[in-house]
Amino acid sequence: MDEYEIETLEAVELESPVLIEGLPGVGHVGKLAVEHLLEELDSTPVRRVYSQHFPPQVTVDDDGIELASAEFHAISPEDGQDMLVLSGDHQAQDNVGHYGLVDAFLDVGDEFDVERIFALGGVPTGELIEEYDVIGASTTDGLTDELEDVGVEFRENEPAGGIVGVSGLLLGLGQRRDLPAACLMGETSGYLVDPKSAQAVLEVLQGVLGFEVDYGSLEDRADEMEDVVRKIQEMEGNASAPTDEDLRYIG
Repeated sequence: MDEYEIETLEAVELESPVLIEGLPGVGHVGKLAVEHLLEELDSTPVRRVYSQHFPPQVTVDDDGIELASAEFHAISPEDGQDMLVLSGDHQAQDNVGHYGLVDAFLDVGDEFDVERIFALGGVPTGELIEEYDVIGASTTDGLTDELEDVGVEFRENEPAGGIVGVSGLLLGLGQRRDLPAACLMGETSGYLVDPKSAQAVLEVLQGVLGFEVDYGSLEDRADEMEDVVRKIQEMEGNASAPTDEDLRYIG
């Protein structure tokens, strides 16, 4: 097996698509968001990326054995812009792998002529919250203005410590390829999986791209978390304050 391998699953054509990434990170916000997109909209798996920098493991389920990988799905919604959605259960285990994988992801994006990139994730607040703001970072003024129009907040020096992992590198390496890119980060406690934050991020993306999805299943998952949240609230008074390192966004 090569260090990075891209497997072709289906040949499809997309019209001026955007690349949307949602790999595991803080609160699993980005992962939940893209999984919801794939559940709600008709999608076709088109590429699978394997790498020696993913964890050395396989998934075992009713469909058989699957080596750790990331997968691209093509979506052409009835309303809104075409999408190339990147999902998966893992990020790279080392710095070299992060850079190499993001280059491979961008190569797939180039193959489909993506026009811009949206990386989705969460930014930890260190405390439980009621209102879920979405924080943004982007590589172009035009993209910043567009996102501000749909309620994204751009705050000086936030997220603390910058954006690391695939989401950060999609912005940095995407910029080097002249691809406009933005990261949409839903505020989340950082303590637990956060469907409410994922919905807040998706609602912003919906305002930009114009697709239509139902949020019922995300809302059901949020309801299931209420007991957990109440227990955390009981313990919150004893929790130590987060450090700058704790609050660094990883997505």
